[in-house]
Amino acid sequence: MEKYLSQLNEAQLAPTLQKDGPMIVIAGAGSGKTRVLTYRIAYLMHQGVDPFNILSLTFTNKAAREMKERIATIVGQSEAKNLWMGTFHSVFAKILRTEADRLGYPSNFTIYDSQDSDRLIGAIIKEMGLDKDIYKAKQIRSRISSYKNSLITVRAYFQNPELIEADTMARRPRLGDIYKEYVERCFKAGAMDFDDLLLKTNELLTRFPEVLMKYQNRFKYILVDEYQDTNHSQYLIVRALSDKFQNICVVGDDAQSIYAFRGANINNILNFQKDYDDVKLFRLEQNYRSTKNIVNAANSIIDKNETKLDKVVWTANNEGGKIIVNRSLTDSDEGRYVASTIWETKMQNQLKNSDFAVLYRTNAQSRSIEDGLRKRDIPYRIYGGVSFYQRKEIKDVLSYLRLIINPADEEALKRIINFPPRGIGNTTIDKLVVAANSYKRSIFEVMKNIDKTEIRLNAGTRTKLLDFVTMIESYQVLNETADVFELAEYVTRKTGLIQEFKKDTTPEGVTRMENIEELLNGMKDFVEGQKEIADTTGSLAEFLEDVALATDLDADKGDADHVALMTIHLAKGLEFPHVFIVGLEEDLFPSAMSMGTRSELEEERRLFYVALTRAEKQAYLTYALSRYRWGKLVDSEPSRFIGEIDEAYLDIVTPMEERRFNPMLDADIFGDVMPSRTSTTDPNKIRFKPAKQAVLKKSMGEKKEPVKFQVTTPKNLKPVSKANDTENTNLFDNKLAVGNIVKHLRFGSGEVLSIEGVGADVKAEIKFQHGGVKKLLLRFAKLEVIG
Repeated sequence: MEKYLSQLNEAQLAPTLQKDGPMIVIAGAGSGKTRVLTYRIAYLMHQGVDPFNILSLTFTNKAAREMKERIATIVGQSEAKNLWMGTFHSVFAKILRTEADRLGYPSNFTIYDSQDSDRLIGAIIKEMGLDKDIYKAKQIRSRISSYKNSLITVRAYFQNPELIEADTMARRPRLGDIYKEYVERCFKAGAMDFDDLLLKTNELLTRFPEVLMKYQNRFKYILVDEYQDTNHSQYLIVRALSDKFQNICVVGDDAQSIYAFRGANINNILNFQKDYDDVKLFRLEQNYRSTKNIVNAANSIIDKNETKLDKVVWTANNEGGKIIVNRSLTDSDEGRYVASTIWETKMQNQLKNSDFAVLYRTNAQSRSIEDGLRKRDIPYRIYGGVSFYQRKEIKDVLSYLRLIINPADEEALKRIINFPPRGIGNTTIDKLVVAANSYKRSIFEVMKNIDKTEIRLNAGTRTKLLDFVTMIESYQVLNETADVFELAEYVTRKTGLIQEFKKDTTPEGVTRMENIEELLNGMKDFVEGQKEIADTTGSLAEFLEDVALATDLDADKGDADHVALMTIHLAKGLEFPHVFIVGLEEDLFPSAMSMGTRSELEEERRLFYVALTRAEKQAYLTYALSRYRWGKLVDSEPSRFIGEIDEAYLDIVTPMEERRFNPMLDADIFGDVMPSRTSTTDPNKIRFKPAKQAVLKKSMGEKKEPVKFQVTTPKNLKPVSKANDTENTNLFDNKLAVGNIVKHLRFGSGEVLSIEGVGADVKAEIKFQHGGVKKLLLRFAKLEVIG
């Protein structure tokens, strides 16, 4: 037996050695499924299977890279390079580039991201004169996306009266027309969106039997990771490609199917055994990631679901600490609790920030957590926020590069035709768009032949348009010999982009310049990295495809030590020693939007299961009694999911409320005594309720005291009077005076304009370089006198 196979347990070894035929591996959380997939590919290659005949589809590019690196250590770098391995989108983009001409696309077609699609749909809505408040671009794009993933083409849409009626009932009767125009405009621009990469692959394999046969013979062995997350379109592609040899291995966990909102169909994994004959079934049930308490708690949760495959996840790891459940009064208190717990745990156990993750149901919840972490000076990073490649300055540079490789890309052209400003205004652009639609040509073609068109433009504007065309064509010539770094460096200088951004000397402007520099650095790294890969050149086309298919979590974040903040959906496939799951309240988690049916609620429960099983050593569940929503403080109740966990695995913390409650009303107005309900007639039977003891004391002449909750007082606090005398006196010692130059952590350096007030109320008016004029209370202001 090969040496690497000795690292597998019996359950992992069985599917690894199963060479031929259809097979499904039900892999519980943390059970080593990636290792099984990796070693199975290596084993196939050792059994004489040509790596060119193996197709491995993964959930993220990061997963594909890691698997390829592991395989390379076993079979060698040169052989590992020959594997077809990557996400559905990246692999099928590669196939589509080869076969694009069959569908009428150029091989260098542009891949539109969601922002490009939104902008194009928004332009179509505007041109059609529709109400943008009813026809919202993002909602329309989402609807079109769901159509494409369900293989509902424009033709299929107009043949389906139910769909048309549903959109009409939703007050969007023109949605089909927008869909049709969007598809036509993308085609004319030589562009595909993300959903097209799957839809067009299905079209290719359906309309051209010879292409299907070619790739069936190419991919004799197919492996699919995270099969529970495949949608209908992906499912059909896998079925078609594997139909001839049926050497298909799918790996997944029905308990981690959490992407129904974007079309994932749990039935793909539940019904796999019905799709193929003589399917071999394997189960990976030993969890290597988490403690016994976490594994058992997760099992007790997922057992509540009715739709599931049978498996019993267990672990040989130690017992570990119980799952801590914390109640906070408000979402701000919750943020403070998370930050202080991270701080204390880190200090006590010499841990890194990267050992902690905070998971939430929606991105909006990050605010209170961020506030808490900032106040403790704990570095953090939000995953799933504005991606590097979505920032304005980066999109500007990339739009130039996209236009060089595909002049028909109208979204890229409209973005940069007048940036930096070159005297081509919106009126001119609108005329070009109308003419392009009329002639059924791209805007670039219309500009190129501007003197042959009937567009009414003055001679100066025509010259500017032709100069722009000449500029782009000159870059196309350079693109034939230069790599992406050389080209981008040249373009950013010659177009005036660098000079334009240098004009902005604000901190935001400096950041933009740093981002462009980082983009060029990334291109240089990309070119160097491509030198190691067979059949690549580090070209512009390769780079743009790599960017278009990158996800936020795929990016290399360097070795900065930070706490990770992300939605649970983004946390899929990751693991952290300490995990906080925050906002466990009814209508938030489970979401109020996902409790209409049993299947929706079960998906929410699977989402909670995924969150809990990200934790290796310690999990924390937190909820707040009240939370700000849409600017209003609303009461909350704990999530049902907390109650569904077996109490044996929980440590429920009831925090001491750091508050004193002083009644706002005088109890006197309600009378001195509270008669018993049993009798209101016999004065000898009148009883006093314990809650009114304060009233009794008052009536007996005793001093009324406020009602107190139990309070914990930190030992290092000083009495207020003393604190005011001793704290923040450095400014007075320094004899702060008008004209002094001071430094502030937030506002930077500034000049003291005036000082007013006495004692603890002394204020200074300071003109800061970046923050403008601010009036600061000196006993609180953290100022350093520097001149």
